[in-house]
Amino acid sequence: MRVAGPAILAVTAVVALLWGLAFGGGAAALVIADPGAVVRWGLPLLTLVVNLSAAGMVGALVTALFTLRAGEREFDAALDTASVSAAVFTVAAAATGFFTFLDVFNPSLSAGPEFGAQLGRWLVEVEGGRTWLITTIAGAALTILTFAVRSWATTLLVAVLAIAALVPMATQGHSGEEANHNAAVIALVLHVVAAAIWLGGLLLLVVVRPLMTRDGVVTALSRYSSIALVAFIVVAVSGTVRAAIGIGTWDAVASPYGILVLVKVAALLAIGLLGAWYRRRLIGRMHRDAASRRFWGLIALELAFMGVASGVAAALARTPPPTNSALPEVRTPAEILTGAVLPPELTVSRWLTAWDIDLLWAFVAGFGAFFYLAGVWRLRRRGDSWPVYRPILWILGLALLLWVTGGPVNVYQDYLFSVHMTGHMLLTMAIPLLLVSGAPVTLAARAIRKREDGTRGGREWILWAVHSPVARVVTHPFVAAGLFIGSLWIFYYTDLFRWSLYDHLGHEWMVVHFLLTGYLFVLSLIGIDPVPYRLAYPFRLVLLIAVMAMHAFFGIAIMMQSGLMVSEWFGAMGRTWGATPLQDQYTGGGVAWSIGELPTLVLAIVVAIQWSRSDDRQQRRRDRHADRTGDAELDAYNEHLAALAAKDERAARLGR
Repeated sequence: MRVAGPAILAVTAVVALLWGLAFGGGAAALVIADPGAVVRWGLPLLTLVVNLSAAGMVGALVTALFTLRAGEREFDAALDTASVSAAVFTVAAAATGFFTFLDVFNPSLSAGPEFGAQLGRWLVEVEGGRTWLITTIAGAALTILTFAVRSWATTLLVAVLAIAALVPMATQGHSGEEANHNAAVIALVLHVVAAAIWLGGLLLLVVVRPLMTRDGVVTALSRYSSIALVAFIVVAVSGTVRAAIGIGTWDAVASPYGILVLVKVAALLAIGLLGAWYRRRLIGRMHRDAASRRFWGLIALELAFMGVASGVAAALARTPPPTNSALPEVRTPAEILTGAVLPPELTVSRWLTAWDIDLLWAFVAGFGAFFYLAGVWRLRRRGDSWPVYRPILWILGLALLLWVTGGPVNVYQDYLFSVHMTGHMLLTMAIPLLLVSGAPVTLAARAIRKREDGTRGGREWILWAVHSPVARVVTHPFVAAGLFIGSLWIFYYTDLFRWSLYDHLGHEWMVVHFLLTGYLFVLSLIGIDPVPYRLAYPFRLVLLIAVMAMHAFFGIAIMMQSGLMVSEWFGAMGRTWGATPLQDQYTGGGVAWSIGELPTLVLAIVVAIQWSRSDDRQQRRRDRHADRTGDAELDAYNEHLAALAAKDERAARLGR
């Protein structure tokens, strides 16, 4: 299997790619400036190599972190697999960048300085060239890192960097030429990352199988199947969204692009059925030889279907999507800036009916609700209690997060500064207040099963993160407060705000940043999840009042602005409804000053209630202690006072 598995994957992927290119016309000769057959067929082939090697790199690292034990032979083999895959990824990325240059500019190959200068400008000045240059450099760095590291923490860091290395290349393709550009980019990024984890993890288990005992293989497969299930859901949903954007209408399903999408969907469904079969029926029986042979036969078949899906995916990247999904040739200013049509005027009904789902945060909300409720169900099934209000507040927080990132706030925030500021206030203040009250870390520590074999699962990684040196710093009340209030000024008065508007990845960073800084600040005030240090309740109120004052001053500063922030954006939308951009900015400052203080007021009330309850609990502890000791401490104290009084009386008599 160590040889046959990767071979099956590679052969089926190449065959599917060649068929997809021939059927979809992705390698057809161009009428003008044709780069030649070598480039037309070689570029998608190199793209396929990049995808497969990326899967071997990312999937090996992620699967090793959650299924294997650091220091063992199989863990080292996983890192070696990731290193070899990263080396192939680096070479393939460099070659893909070069072939993309030949495909776009069709230059005459030569060893002269003109060709070198043109190639240099492509790599430095053009977005496509910079993308592949960054990807190649990242791959080279990952090749060294995966070879050098062997510990838990460093492997986790390398895994995060490996996932990040896939993001630039996932933003390439047809997405920028289509309507719903932002949705297409996020769907493709999620699709690529999840597919890499899914495919690479399966390949890793095939590679390390001879190094493990049968019991170890069964355990690793059980843990990988959970990862694969999550990855399958992400791949299926994101692929559906991406295909819907590319196809546009049901009539276009019959196009070559649509037929290739259907073939890929069929392969993914087959993989999902196979995964469900061996997860429910075979993994638990692999202690028997017959079941073990049957299982690995299904794995070989699954790798073949994965090869089909991978090859067709690479062919789809070169196949023109139906023209009805493209942006119009004549575009309005709003379409030029945002890639979407200017929405109608924001009315009361639009606050309830306007939706533009952000797939990333839809997954966060969905998985967050599922795993939280599963943890509560596990606690109650074994007889443990969990306050009813905590899951209610957690679900409300996730629902509000989904509404902010996929509802009217997401629809109108690019056009109205006031709506953008409303979303910001909810992200950094209201949503964290609800999520922190859910106490997710405490629930995870109680509900997730503890591993006893030296590997790390969800519980171990969560507790490691909570007690890490970084967490000790960022959860300190003064650091959390500084991040909370300082990020307001830094974000809006630097080019970070402009970046979040022009680049959707910048927008996603903004959401993560404000959600995280708000969560840390609220956690330091009212959270019950473990943190290294907490202020006494009086000082928490003082800190909260100080932050409220600085927050209000920020809102007033926005209202006093005489010029328009990011004027080339908000002032150039061509919007004919609603307030003028400067008036709307004034309203946004008012939102930060007034509405933004409401969650802070709730925080103050919660801190006061917790303070009161803390005093009550302390008094009850004293009372219980007095009941146990029969007021011995009070009697001893009274005897001490009586002795002092008698001593003073004797001293007075001697003085007379």
